[in-house]
Amino acid sequence: MTAAAQTTPPPRHDVRAHWLATRPRLIVASAFMLFLELALIRWTGSNIVHLSYFTNFVLLGSFLGIGLGFLRVGRTARQPYYSPITLAVLVMVVLVFPVTVDRQTEGVLYWTSLSTAGPPAWLILPVVFAAAAIVLMGPAELVGRCFPELGRLEAYRYDLIGSLTGIGLFTALSFLGAPPVVWGVIAALAYAVLLRPRRVWARVALAVPSLVVVAALAAETLTAGALWSPYYKVTHSRFTEQDVPVMDIQVNGIPHQRAVPADRRLEWERQYALPYERSAAGRLDDVLIVGAGSGTDVAIALSKGAGRVDAVEIDPKLRQLGGTYHPDRPYDDPRVTTHVTDGRAFLEQTGRRYDLILFALPDSLTLVSGASSLRLESYLFTKEAMEAARDRLKPGGTFSMYNYYRESWLVDRLASTVQAAFGHKPCVDIVSETGQQAVITSGLGAADQACGAEWAGATAATPPPSGDDRPFLYLKDRTIPEIYVITLLLILIVSVLAVRAVAGPYARMRPYADLFLLGVAFLLLETKSVTGFALLFGTTWVVNAIVFAGVLVAVLAAVEVTRRFRTPSLPVMYGVLLAGLVLAWLVPNSWLLGLPVPLRAVVAVVVAFLPIFAANVVFAKRFADSADGTTAFGANLLGAMVGGCLEYLALVVGYQALLVVAGALYLGAFALLPRGARTAG
Repeated sequence: MTAAAQTTPPPRHDVRAHWLATRPRLIVASAFMLFLELALIRWTGSNIVHLSYFTNFVLLGSFLGIGLGFLRVGRTARQPYYSPITLAVLVMVVLVFPVTVDRQTEGVLYWTSLSTAGPPAWLILPVVFAAAAIVLMGPAELVGRCFPELGRLEAYRYDLIGSLTGIGLFTALSFLGAPPVVWGVIAALAYAVLLRPRRVWARVALAVPSLVVVAALAAETLTAGALWSPYYKVTHSRFTEQDVPVMDIQVNGIPHQRAVPADRRLEWERQYALPYERSAAGRLDDVLIVGAGSGTDVAIALSKGAGRVDAVEIDPKLRQLGGTYHPDRPYDDPRVTTHVTDGRAFLEQTGRRYDLILFALPDSLTLVSGASSLRLESYLFTKEAMEAARDRLKPGGTFSMYNYYRESWLVDRLASTVQAAFGHKPCVDIVSETGQQAVITSGLGAADQACGAEWAGATAATPPPSGDDRPFLYLKDRTIPEIYVITLLLILIVSVLAVRAVAGPYARMRPYADLFLLGVAFLLLETKSVTGFALLFGTTWVVNAIVFAGVLVAVLAAVEVTRRFRTPSLPVMYGVLLAGLVLAWLVPNSWLLGLPVPLRAVVAVVVAFLPIFAANVVFAKRFADSADGTTAFGANLLGAMVGGCLEYLALVVGYQALLVVAGALYLGAFALLPRGARTAG
């Protein structure tokens, strides 16, 4: 590190001293920035269902706003009251104009969508993207104002500590099931602490929007009667239909499950009986139900004489509603053991064998946070998942799944996936042509199933089975859907114009082109880590939070090592980084899945975090010697936004190939290194 980098220059942005010292203020601002980003992603997705499938659009807006906030530092001394005002406007717009999913969009199936209401996607998505950028620009500007008051790496260090604090706070609130009104109160308090309004107009500019946000979120909480799980806003209603007690459950505003007595469910919908009829052995000593939800499938298994049921459900609130209100009270039965976890992870980790394994409508209606196209259930429907289910069957056992598939090609794709895993044709029952209500059942051997009629087999138009590297069941072709391409291009165009308008000429960032590419590549590395750990340990919110925290810890470790020790030169560190990418490329997930869980965790952490650590040593060394820290950091964050757009390449090339793309970007960053940086120690 150069002497200039360690010097603490005087603050240039505001002559008034803040009542908080720089370091604690930086931690609070960074924690608030990340907390607000996570809260926006969760809350907007629960009210605008398009965002349940495009969560990283809010993430991209957040990255743009954070980058712009850093680039604004030094250009104005005014406090960013625009941020709470925009947040209040966004909250009101979303609550007044909620949106359900458009089921007619080509290319990607918006699963169980029933209707369209509210503004169209082309209108509401840009509004949310722009609002997220403006909202996050405020906290980012407050973070950026702290950077010139500290040494480069010291400021980055406290920024990371704050980010970890923000993740920890949001994770704790998710665990407690806190409603959004709590998030709103925290945001209001953070704005008050950081903006320190002194004049009357400033207090009004802060107090009014804060009250609007808290009041609106409180009203939503009280009127909707929602339970906030780590994945959804869950609402329910109970009534009587044909003298039968019924509980309807909606998640994020979409009808999701209906809890009714087992005998009436079997009477009303034939698909629920078919898995038991297609089993030649008929034994039900041990049953596994993935997607147990509110408990109807569990109740049916018990009514069919199951001796023991393992009920796997990823969402604790759905399980809670089923345990409290299901008419049959299936979860009170001593034969039932509940597992609140990811279905694929349970299959990979359990040592039990079953007579029947049932995938009971496990459609999640949401994406894994931090991954542009990975849904909670994506890894359940790959060829490798079907093989895992096959390996958990007893001799003579049966695997079955049912759902409303909407498209005939999707039924054939799943049936051909089962055929590839089991080695013979499954039973395929189309219960209703409307919505392609279908049941796919396969015995461990062909003699272990009793089909009503032979499945005709996949056609030439049937897509091949999806795999763990490209787990995109609902994407028919190996392409990026048009809706993604158009939206991402518009995002990039808006971002280019916004950077020019807010930050001035691009010449300011030209010396930091390599840091921009480092940001692009790092976001791809982070995506690969999130999706990889989701496969290895489950798509649960706990795993996701641990991975994001782990990434920040690895970054913090890289900063501390760079601060405290003499590290190798940048060319050497780039070599270590590329070697780490090669190692990650060479270690297949299939091999990792075969390891015991503790050993799998150790190896996965080493393989995933070695390139992340090396990449951040590279960044820390380069950032420490930058002449303009806030501009350099802003360029890096804008690169991360572009990396979020490039995530969608995984739809075409798969997640493993993102390592190749990241490697090419890191080589580009090395080529753009200033001449003096290549030889600096």
